[in-house]
Amino acid sequence: MNSLYQSTLTSLPLLGRGKVRDNYAVGDDKILIVTTDRLSAFDVVMNEPIPAKGKVLNQMSDFWFEKLGHIVPNHLTGVAPESVVAPNEVAQVRGRAVVAKRLKPILVEAVVRGYLIGSGWKDYQTTGAVCGIPLQAGLKLAAKLPQPIFTPAAKADMGEHDENISFDDMVARIGKELAEKIRDVSIRLYQAAADYAATRGILIADTKFEFGLDDHGTLHLMDEVLTADSSRFWPADSYAEGISPPSFDKQFVRDYLETLSDWNKTAPAPALPADVIEKTGAKYREALQRLTGNELKD
Repeated sequence: MNSLYQSTLTSLPLLGRGKVRDNYAVGDDKILIVTTDRLSAFDVVMNEPIPAKGKVLNQMSDFWFEKLGHIVPNHLTGVAPESVVAPNEVAQVRGRAVVAKRLKPILVEAVVRGYLIGSGWKDYQTTGAVCGIPLQAGLKLAAKLPQPIFTPAAKADMGEHDENISFDDMVARIGKELAEKIRDVSIRLYQAAADYAATRGILIADTKFEFGLDDHGTLHLMDEVLTADSSRFWPADSYAEGISPPSFDKQFVRDYLETLSDWNKTAPAPALPADVIEKTGAKYREALQRLTGNELKD
């Protein structure tokens, strides 16, 4: 299975590279977003690609953008990525890229949690609340919350950890009206996705959305949506309170890295064994098939 660790397009101006995506300018109003096979864990980019991971993420995002398009506009333009690059660069974009609207990004990640896990669980154990939202006493690890909660995070620079912030802090950063709209839209998106995923035997424990504004100030969903990189997906048939359920994401990588006593979770990343790479890739493809009913397109 072919991998793309980093795109090398010369027919378009490079705007920048994130942990996973490479962005190129398409004129003044559009961006080509290439989803590579890079993987980050603990906010450090690993040295080895996960074969076809970028194509899985791209296909899954496209699925959700279409399914959730009635809730909020998104960044897709419908322009074929193959049409905006040179002929010898088509292989780098086929199946793993989109031509998106060039939006003004809102530098707050919209996190929605439906279950008590991860940093939310740690916060709850310490304070009885998650990001300042009080919860009832006595909840167990992985407990389903009475209703989904919105816990924003401030986007960090490359290699830094995103910082959980309060809703009041979000209001101070972007204004009350926009903050409330993002909160309400995010919970609607999560609920619609969770309801659908449940019919496929998948629980969506939590997820994060990213938004931007167009020139008219219209809110758009952007970047990626409800992928195994931005969400925790759990198989419903093995879910139980009190244990951390297996997930369809990079957990194999995280679990391996946690065994390394000589790595302090900062760059440079340690080498990943072949079996960890293979199992991680298989989990991504399984998540795509189980959620969408479709295999990875060639």
